[in-house]
Amino acid sequence: MQVADASLVFAIALGVGVIIQALGRHLRVPGIVLLLAAGVALGPDGLKWVDPRLLGEGLIGLVRLSVAIILFEGGLNLEISRLRREGTAIRRLVTLGAIITGLGGALAARFFMLDWNWTQALLFGSIVIVTGPTVVTPILRHVRLLPRVSTVLEAEGVLIDPIGAFIAVLALEIAVAPSASAFTNVPLWLAQRIGFGLVAGASFGFLLAWVLRSRRIVPEGYENIVTMGGVVLLFAVCRSILPESGILATTIAGIVVGNLHTRVGRGMATFEEQITVMLIGLLFVLLAASVRLADVQALGWGGIATVASLMFIVRPVQVFSMTAGTDMSFRDKVFISWLAPRGIVAAAVASLTSSVMEVEGIAGGPALRALVFLTIAVTVLLQGGAAPLVAKMLRLLAPPRDAAVILGADGLGLAIGNELRSAGTRVIFLDTNAANCNAAERLGYGVVFGNAFDEKVLARAPRPG
Repeated sequence: MQVADASLVFAIALGVGVIIQALGRHLRVPGIVLLLAAGVALGPDGLKWVDPRLLGEGLIGLVRLSVAIILFEGGLNLEISRLRREGTAIRRLVTLGAIITGLGGALAARFFMLDWNWTQALLFGSIVIVTGPTVVTPILRHVRLLPRVSTVLEAEGVLIDPIGAFIAVLALEIAVAPSASAFTNVPLWLAQRIGFGLVAGASFGFLLAWVLRSRRIVPEGYENIVTMGGVVLLFAVCRSILPESGILATTIAGIVVGNLHTRVGRGMATFEEQITVMLIGLLFVLLAASVRLADVQALGWGGIATVASLMFIVRPVQVFSMTAGTDMSFRDKVFISWLAPRGIVAAAVASLTSSVMEVEGIAGGPALRALVFLTIAVTVLLQGGAAPLVAKMLRLLAPPRDAAVILGADGLGLAIGNELRSAGTRVIFLDTNAANCNAAERLGYGVVFGNAFDEKVLARAPRPG
């Protein structure tokens, strides 16, 4: 059966995407791998039930808007208090580290993909800069790492997505119209969009948090839909004023709202997470259906070698160089080097880039998209699947949840912790002092950094049983 109705294609992709993610949760396997398989199975190379081309230009708009909402949700769950301890490593990874990944990915593609030119290679490198909270966060929830490592990975996933999207769009614009002025305008282009996105996102975030605090403004029960409507409006307005600034604006808005106390914090985070799950399922099925198996097979061993280089050479070089001089342990760096799966933003940007290349008459769009999707599948399946084993081998797993929780890793708290540990009880410390947390970690204790009266911090602490 070949579906020729756009609304039915949309409905099938949405329904299957949600079902597949629920199945992945039951099977405890990365849902993205199942979504990729479902997209291919339902697409032109399979049952022919999902043909993204029927959505026309609407697919591009849907992808952009969905990515903005997904990144807002990612920012919503990113706690600034947790970032302060690892701020140096995080800043380096999402700035200079992004450049290392982009150049390393481009060099690998140019070396192993013998028929590729530098334009294709550089576009690939710019796209695979991102990791993404849509794949990193579920893995971290399953693995339950020590807080320091999970903080770096989670923050990198959220912050690198808008930065990577900026770089990918900029690389595409240069590829479409290469000129001396295109290169000289790069700093101004980035400064305008980053500056505007930061200001607009922060301003909207503070405004939304203030609005959500008042029942007089937002009626009871309307908080979630007001938030969703505001995020969509923010993205659209920012994009109309300055193209590509909307993604950063929504991410920053999510971080601001998530770190300001409102009366609907937990409920809104749950609602946004459910919307994100729905959108991820929809997008992955649609985008995977647009990838032809023949294009993936045509990559040959060069494609495998490119992905392997990205995982085992480029990523470790990036992590170890960007964390040099910090107090992160060798084991921490090895695990962070291991876990860098690509997610929905890489898939979305690859699809958009391929479409623009086709319209502009630039060769290599399908091959580029195929290599990015191969990267997504391999990194999620291999890195995500082996993450529990790697964490166990490196002794980075958090203690079981039946631990005693002590508020304050100071002298008295450590003394109590020593007595409890001597008696065979596992101990976890909660503290807002970075020095205290570092001292407790050096003694081998599990640590949760943050205010014990904050429900988000308590959600990360172990519970009996």
